[in-house]
Amino acid sequence: MSIATDRRTLRQALVDEGFVFVVAAAMRDALEARGSLTDWDRFAASWNALEVDSYLVDRGRYRRRRHAVFAAAASGAIVREPDQPHYQGAEYNSLFGGIARWFAPVDRDIADGASLTTILQFCRALFGGLAPAAATWRIEVHQFRIEARADEAGQPTPEGVHRDGVDFVLVLLIARRNIVSGTTTVYAIDRRPLGSLTLTTPFDAVLVDDARVCHGVTPVTPVNPEQPGHRDVLVVTFKRS
Repeated sequence: MSIATDRRTLRQALVDEGFVFVVAAAMRDALEARGSLTDWDRFAASWNALEVDSYLVDRGRYRRRRHAVFAAAASGAIVREPDQPHYQGAEYNSLFGGIARWFAPVDRDIADGASLTTILQFCRALFGGLAPAAATWRIEVHQFRIEARADEAGQPTPEGVHRDGVDFVLVLLIARRNIVSGTTTVYAIDRRPLGSLTLTTPFDAVLVDDARVCHGVTPVTPVNPEQPGHRDVLVVTFKRS
């Protein structure tokens, strides 16, 4: 299992193993090599304005999110597309596959801001290096907040161990407050576990070659049941278009 502490190892780890866990310092270093994070505090604070995911099969109220779609060529501008639904086939998502799910859009000032722009540029450079024949990319951005309450555990991946049906995935921790667990495990296609890590520090991350591995995250519960708890992550997916 690769845990990267140096940004130079990220590409090779993805080539060798199909995934890599990245500690916060190395991830921040890798991002800042691609651009600015000057609006990070405002970017992270935007998770306080996510909307409830109304599609949960268990009718839970523990997941909040926003969504946006971008398009990018191998170089040049990364352009936001008109708002559209998020769709996964049933072969990738046993709970929500085959449903066009509409979520509240990512706020425009967040989508246009320095931090998200830098994150997308980092992903394009890394993933483009792994797929040099890709002429264009469809990019989806998901802001997730998973809330933990005394009477309801928060499920980061209610669909269980899964693939996303894309080429590459970045999961970036934004914040973590008053929670236990939320451990990410990466599996081989045959569901054999390959490695686990709990993202605990902002900028801790997981990078995944979605064609080669599956992943899942354990439920989160509050440390102090008298206080709110949550796990905030940014998920970015790249798919050749």
